[in-house]
Amino acid sequence: MVGLGNPGPRYERTRHNAGFLAIDELAARTRAAGRLLTDAWIAEATLGGAQALLVKPLSFMNLSGEPVARLLAERGLSPAELVVVVDDVALPLGRVRVRAHGSDGGHNGLRSLVAALGSEEFARVRIGVGVEPPPDLDLADFVLAQFLPEELPRLREVTVLAADAVACLLEDGAEAAMNRFNGRRV
Repeated sequence: MVGLGNPGPRYERTRHNAGFLAIDELAARTRAAGRLLTDAWIAEATLGGAQALLVKPLSFMNLSGEPVARLLAERGLSPAELVVVVDDVALPLGRVRVRAHGSDGGHNGLRSLVAALGSEEFARVRIGVGVEPPPDLDLADFVLAQFLPEELPRLREVTVLAADAVACLLEDGAEAAMNRFNGRRV
């Protein structure tokens, strides 16, 4: 289970770090203690009776593929065993979308993963972080901006929903997770 984001305090509560927030939620639920590697934070957890590795790459979003590919190779895992949690500006805050596989959809973190893994065959949970930036703000500035105070309650709820979707993916498979979570809104 890999959450995408950017490392460091400057990015902690930004829209681009929604994937990190979902991994933090899963770690808290399972009481998984994490440790730092050279290029990733990892924690071993049990989700739905199965062993899972929770990962937050410590490279910047656009370079996430290399640490994830290296970790998969070290652990003898294939891209098909990967679930990626990522922000999505095409979804309103409060929505999640589960996919069994697919393109990068213009997301630079997913683009880096696809390039490093040589495959699009990994599941993803996309967390809606807001559809349109204000007209005076470009997209990069929007995703690197902090959530507004009034958005924080909904952010907490959608983070929990995304963590539920990841657990469902692991326990019941992609089709069940898509049926249960796509279209839901908090």
